[in-house]
Amino acid sequence: MNDALKHLYETVLSRKAEKQEGSYTCYLFEKGTDKILKKCGEECSEVIIAAKNGDNHETVLEISDLLYHLMVLMVNEGISLEDVEAELEHRSEKTGNLKQFHQVDKNS
Repeated sequence: MNDALKHLYETVLSRKAEKQEGSYTCYLFEKGTDKILKKCGEECSEVIIAAKNGDNHETVLEISDLLYHLMVLMVNEGISLEDVEAELEHRSEKTGNLKQFHQVDKNS
């Protein structure tokens, strides 16, 4: 497990357990799921725009923001980092799982 992600998750978890005045993480928990989801969506869009613009430095910053907000969402929903890691491990064992997309007749 990546130590930086683990440390971030533990910090977010501690903010949910013990409110700290002036904490942005605590603010997100107080505002609830809708605010957390809104921030995840905003950060995802910002990742897309930075990547489209070819600015790797900005893309790294936006990915970091997205990962942070996803951690807040995970803690809010009771999803552990280990749950996600287990799913990623499971997926890494699969091969030849290219999804088949249905064909659309564009002439109709």
